[in-house]
Amino acid sequence: MKAFFAGSFDPFTIGHEAIVRRSLRLFPKIVIGIGYNEHKPGEWSVEQRLKAICEIYADNPDVEVISYTGLTVDAARRCGASVLIRGVRGNIDFEYERNLADTNREISGMETVLLISEPDLAFISSSMVRELFHNGHDISKYIVGSFPR
Repeated sequence: MKAFFAGSFDPFTIGHEAIVRRSLRLFPKIVIGIGYNEHKPGEWSVEQRLKAICEIYADNPDVEVISYTGLTVDAARRCGASVLIRGVRGNIDFEYERNLADTNREISGMETVLLISEPDLAFISSSMVRELFHNGHDISKYIVGSFPR
């Protein structure tokens, strides 16, 4: 069974890496899908994100990294995934992810597995890391991969 872990990953944080690591205990194959929305350009280009995340998992044949546009469930189906993986840091994330999971199940029949963040990583978000980056702070302890620092 192949699982699909989607996000903007702008940038790929240590929290994202933890979700992938834990997902690999549950599923034999994980596809990391970098979603691209032309109305919401990222700090790092899709190409930079794709390259950085591919480098992280270059030696792991159980992890594939792709970029996509459009609906996540459509991208998941195209790569042969049968379940979606999402990380949840707290109540606000849970409400959003529950609604998204319900919608995805309604339109595609695809189930979503929610993984609760490890407590020491729950405060880390890509938006928080971007804010630190914009204000000149060192973000290296929060990210994984070769993102410009």
